[in-house]
Amino acid sequence: MSEVKVKTDKIKLTAKDFASDQDVRWCPGCGDYSILAQVQRTFPDIIGVEKEKIVWISGIGCSSRFPYYMGTYGFHTIHGRAPAIATGVKVSRPDLSVWVATGDGDLLSIGGNHFIHTCRKNVDLKIILFNNKIYGLTKGQYSPTSEQGKKTKTTPYGSVDYPFNPVSLALGSEATFVAKALDRDPKHLQQMIRRAADHKGTAFIEVLQNCSIFNDGAFERLTDKATRDDNVLYMEHEKPLIFGKEKNKGIKLDGAKPVVVDLTDGKNSVNDLLVHNESDNSPVHATILAHLADDPAYPTPVGVFRQIFKPTYDEGVEIQIGNVTDLKGKGDIEKVLFNGNTWEVN
Repeated sequence: MSEVKVKTDKIKLTAKDFASDQDVRWCPGCGDYSILAQVQRTFPDIIGVEKEKIVWISGIGCSSRFPYYMGTYGFHTIHGRAPAIATGVKVSRPDLSVWVATGDGDLLSIGGNHFIHTCRKNVDLKIILFNNKIYGLTKGQYSPTSEQGKKTKTTPYGSVDYPFNPVSLALGSEATFVAKALDRDPKHLQQMIRRAADHKGTAFIEVLQNCSIFNDGAFERLTDKATRDDNVLYMEHEKPLIFGKEKNKGIKLDGAKPVVVDLTDGKNSVNDLLVHNESDNSPVHATILAHLADDPAYPTPVGVFRQIFKPTYDEGVEIQIGNVTDLKGKGDIEKVLFNGNTWEVN
């Protein structure tokens, strides 16, 4: 009898394999389209993760329609609770690659507590924050990242709130991977998605994305060809912080204060500049860079602010369950339910 040969080569996936059959319903010009496109283009190259092992969790908002448009497993949950539900998925199924799609209102307002504790615990989740500095789904109210003085339907005379700096918040909560990207720089955004996918632990990417209806042009100085080179600082590990259309500007430190210098004035050179170290065990360096975005006198840094490694929460739970099981044996739910213990309420 002749031997039957079975073909075992895996089929090479493409971006189309990660697109669902749902019509994408975002407003024309919305930055969400770019984020979706870069995720779908990047995922075929994420080595070691099968399509069936990927799960997208979202909360409420324009960004939270994301799971509908991905050809993977997904769960559209409730407002602000995506990190908590994603934690449950990861702990119960540690073999899955769990991603969170969320907006600045969803994650940083009602979901703020869930976010900081996810970072603190270092749950192995990949969180992409779609930050347009506005509530889009509910038609243009100010959000936790809206600038002070922002006039909206809920702040007709201007917001008096101080906005969150999402990167600083993630760093302060001890997320082990923190990055920022722009919706209109697809190649760089793809790079950040790949970096997050490869990271073991809480990986957070803030994506600055345009809301063409309620906050159009919020990031124009960072995306317009005429101004972007002088206003965006691309951070690269172990390289000096240089920016500008002519690569003639840089960032150095005066004590702990960042200073913009001109590299052509004869007073400063590349050797004087701050060299980026994304693997610094201390968050101080990354936090200083995160706050450059608060002042338009500085360029806005994009790239990886910090990446460190430590055991994850889900690993700890899995190890603990294994140790207890070895010690006491597998649990019996029948014994728990029918153990004879009763209580009365008078």
